[in-house]
Amino acid sequence: MANTTSAKKAARKTLRRTEINKSRRTRLKTEVRRVEEAIAAGNKEQALAALKAAEPVLARTAQNGVVHKRTARRKISRLSQRVNAMGASVVPTR
Repeated sequence: MANTTSAKKAARKTLRRTEINKSRRTRLKTEVRRVEEAIAAGNKEQALAALKAAEPVLARTAQNGVVHKRTARRKISRLSQRVNAMGASVVPTR
């Protein structure tokens, strides 16, 4: 257990940040799952909409340090490839 005032404050901050990061990670997983479900259902329009919603969430979680930036870019890239493979149209990425 923390003994000094600064250590106690650090422990409080860690708990707060853990809760925030947990909610961000949950949101990230939900958005990715929506894209994957639309791909599995074969609905390209829904998959495009879900990817468009998931991409900024992935970018923000990487920016906030919840996931590594290369991990986020890799997930966006792979999801985009899977959506593009469903049909002829191209999905713009950042």
